Amino acid sequence: MINRIRSIRKEKGMTLAELAVACDPATTPQTVGRLETGTRTLSTAWMDRIGKALGVEPESLIRSESADAPEVIAALTNAGAEALAKPREAILPSELAGNVPMVCLIVEASQGEYREGDQLWLRRADPEEAGSFVNRDVLVPRAGGRFAFGRLIDRQGTLVGILPPGVGQKQQVVDNPPWLAIATMLVRPL
Repeated sequence: MINRIRSIRKEKGMTLAELAVACDPATTPQTVGRLETGTRTLSTAWMDRIGKALGVEPESLIRSESADAPEVIAALTNAGAEALAKPREAILPSELAGNVPMVCLIVEASQGEYREGDQLWLRRADPEEAGSFVNRDVLVPRAGGRFAFGRLIDRQGTLVGILPPGVGQKQQVVDNPPWLAIATMLVRPL
């Protein structure tokens, strides 16, 4: 098994010290370094602590040696596509989400800026947070197993106003939704 703590930690922009402090209970940067390099055994208890501190599922901290890992090999900069000095392991969207509940909306017919075949990944949130998501695309459950999708344009009390994508659409108002999901990632096949 290959230990992926270092690549996930770096992808999240954390230092050894920051990860050590984020552990519950806190540990030392040296201990985290030993766990990353394999000089200290990565037990299931450590996987739980490190996974929680990184905000990922503990099982994402390891992968099979026989599985080919996706790699980040280049970066697109102002100067164009540039090779990385050393390729690094790519962290998949589901691994970055960690313990945050995610849902996926599949676009079957192009609407607005979304194309047929797109996958839109959304993070579920409490409706109380809706005020901070104005002007973001959201998915909101409605009565009868239906949904409203579009730009969150208004929130007043328990009411949320959604403007569907596309030209000439009318605002939809949902009263007291149990949750809403905020668009966080678009996956578009080429």
